[in-house]
Amino acid sequence: MRASFIFSELLTGLRRNVTMTIAMILTTAISLGLFGSGLLVVQMAGKTQQIFLDRVEVQIFLTDDISTSDPGCEAEICSSLRKELDETPSVVSVEYLNRDDAVKDATERVFKDQPELAALVSPDSFPASFKVKLSDPERFGVINDQFGARPGVESVLNQRELVERLFSVLNGVRNAAFAIAIVQAVAAILLIANMVQIAAFTRRTEVGIMRLVGATRWYTQLPFLLEAVVAAVVGAVLAIVGLFTAKNMFIDDVLADVYEANIVARISNSDVLFVSPVLLLVGVGMAAVTAYVTLRLYVRE
Repeated sequence: MRASFIFSELLTGLRRNVTMTIAMILTTAISLGLFGSGLLVVQMAGKTQQIFLDRVEVQIFLTDDISTSDPGCEAEICSSLRKELDETPSVVSVEYLNRDDAVKDATERVFKDQPELAALVSPDSFPASFKVKLSDPERFGVINDQFGARPGVESVLNQRELVERLFSVLNGVRNAAFAIAIVQAVAAILLIANMVQIAAFTRRTEVGIMRLVGATRWYTQLPFLLEAVVAAVVGAVLAIVGLFTAKNMFIDDVLADVYEANIVARISNSDVLFVSPVLLLVGVGMAAVTAYVTLRLYVRE
């Protein structure tokens, strides 16, 4: 009978405050949807970073005299540099590019889709260089310290710095999503508090009678707390459905070309499924804690 009473009171409360309940559901859904989007961006950024770090190379550019006079890297300075690079720990591979190789790489790869720029490339445009693949991109500092000031070395370029600039953009998108989610969460918390107060006020006479006949405080307040939790669960489910819908009907189409080029890691349905329990727990926890605190503060009898 107690469970039946609590269930009937729960339905009564939701029906009486239907407009407030709908508003709370929608606000919670938007807040959790934005929070889930931020989590998905974090996952995508992590996977994308790994894709780029696997491709990261350190490029050691040689001086103009070596680039001009030693296209085969056979002279003492160039050959000794290559030998020491091969023997350096964490170096996976070393590739030497003379000026002709650099021009070919630029015209066939870098400016492949820009023939007007490729036509401007000349052998004098690029110095000879070593492309060094590292097992750990964090070891760039060792290469720079060991070879940056060596005779014959013009400069050392670490592509990791370029990758980090890309991720600063992704981090900005993530932070924006989280910031909006926090604002929406505050609105959801205020709506939950108002809904609980209104529900308790409209049933104050019934609760008072129950308290007079010996009902415990938890027994009389549990229906109000469950109203907030049920509304939060519905909002979380809507947020999860929204993420799946946006991913399959919008994101996949917009980022199709980027996915195919393997520039950005793909957001999969399993990624959305992975964050779904988090959204549900956050929604329920936020509603339960807010309702409990509100009841303790405003319903003292």
